[in-house]
Amino acid sequence: MALTLSNERARRLFLHRHALIEPPTGPAKGAVLADLIHRLGFVQVDSVNTFARAHDLILWSRRQSYRPESLRWINDRGRATFEHWTHDASKIPMDFYPMWRMRFERDRARLHGRWKDWHGRSFHSEIDKVLAHVADNGPCCTTDLAEDEAEKSTGWWDWRPSKVALEYLWRAGDLAVTKRQGFRKFYDLSERVIPAEHLNARVPDAEIIDWACAAALDRLGFATSGELAAFFDLVRPRDAKEWVTRALAEGRVVEVDVECVDGRLRRAVAWPDVEAQVAEVPEAGPRVRVLSPFDPALRDRNRAERLFGFHYRIEIFVPAPKRRYGYYVFPVMEGIRLIGRIDMTRDGDVLVVRAFWPEAGVRMGQGRLARLTQELERAARFGGCGALHMGDGWLKDTLPAD
Repeated sequence: MALTLSNERARRLFLHRHALIEPPTGPAKGAVLADLIHRLGFVQVDSVNTFARAHDLILWSRRQSYRPESLRWINDRGRATFEHWTHDASKIPMDFYPMWRMRFERDRARLHGRWKDWHGRSFHSEIDKVLAHVADNGPCCTTDLAEDEAEKSTGWWDWRPSKVALEYLWRAGDLAVTKRQGFRKFYDLSERVIPAEHLNARVPDAEIIDWACAAALDRLGFATSGELAAFFDLVRPRDAKEWVTRALAEGRVVEVDVECVDGRLRRAVAWPDVEAQVAEVPEAGPRVRVLSPFDPALRDRNRAERLFGFHYRIEIFVPAPKRRYGYYVFPVMEGIRLIGRIDMTRDGDVLVVRAFWPEAGVRMGQGRLARLTQELERAARFGGCGALHMGDGWLKDTLPAD
């Protein structure tokens, strides 16, 4: 019979694996920061910057001494991470690089066919030209490769041929992102960016599949085969399903029934010592944290709803008449509970809070309001704001369920 993980225990284990149980204190640069990213598995990078970049907010919510220049240092100079694709562009621990060769080859075949059809016969020559330019001239960005603007829609946001070639060569592993300035990527030959011991390592596909599934389970605590495949987006769902079948037969993993917030049970797998793992998780304090909308703990929106009862979508993709919140609201967590979402933005030197919507059943008493305000003051300092301003009527009523 499968072990049952109560909803409370499942939340604690899951959040502990995402470094969201312990207080967000301690150093956050150099090897310590690299270790945190290794623990998470990756950090998604995103251009949105209402008061701080999404990837910086992911790290700050776990270590509030973190500063953006620390990530730039370990990536651009320390080479503790590299940038590539998981489900989106991400900073990934450098020792994972050999596993990404499976992704490089898959993207090379998939994108070559797609982009060749979109951009015609010039696609091949453009790749050769861009690769030669980078080899001869060193790191470059898209603006360094002057081209005429696209004359017609290409189906790829009217990217210029040189940009398409740079992106293709990066996704295929021939180029690597050596740094970002602002949010602009600079590309160089992979052999000039990736340390030789990682660049030249070769791992058989079967070992990559085993590593990817096991590493995902380490970071999730419990998961279905589909969740294992989706974590790094490195292996196919059928590969993860076969891995789970073998691991169960070999006794490497066990089945668990995870209690959802509504009381239903969902079958997953976990490591055999999962109960001992839960027992070692510290108690969560009442600290309030503002999370990034791209936080890895919330990336799977369906899981967030099942586990926390938190229905969350980035409303920028919702047509205005149906939009319930602002374009881009930040989830707010207290302990192991998501207590609301907040709409705030930088206005000059001021962090302006426009609205906070508590979740159903969350009472905003004086103590909770004080803890929320303290976190917003910390967020303002992190975002380089000299002041915090609460807009008129910022504390909203809980909205009814859809």
